[in-house]
Formats: sequence, structure tokens, C-alpha cells
Amino acid sequence: MIDIEEKNDQTPLCPHCQSEIRKVWYRRLIGLFGKRYIYFCPSCKAVLGISHRKGFWMG
Repeated sequence: MIDIEEKNDQTPLCPHCQSEIRKVWYRRLIGLFGKRYIYFCPSCKAVLGISHRKGFWMG
């Protein structure tokens, strides 16, 4: 089992440029179904992740 621990005294690092992530930029991606967002580092603009939220009819 993996334990989860909240750490409010630590700041994560960007895996690309190693700068502290104090803010995350995002942009909505246009598509036909659902909403997609791309999240990226404000220092180096490297992609940190992409999310997808399905429409209410898709569950």
C-alpha cells in the first residue's frame, strides 16, 4: 500500500526545467466532445499534463 501525505511546506519542481512550480498555466483545447485542457509550466512552457472532462451524457 502507498501512503498519501499532504505537504503544504514543499513546492513541486517542474520535471523539465527544475524551477519551482508556484503557478500552473492552462489553455482550453477546442474539440467536438467534452472539454480538454493542457497544463504547462510558466517558466519553460513545457507540458505538464492534459485533462479530459466528458460531457454529462457520457458519464
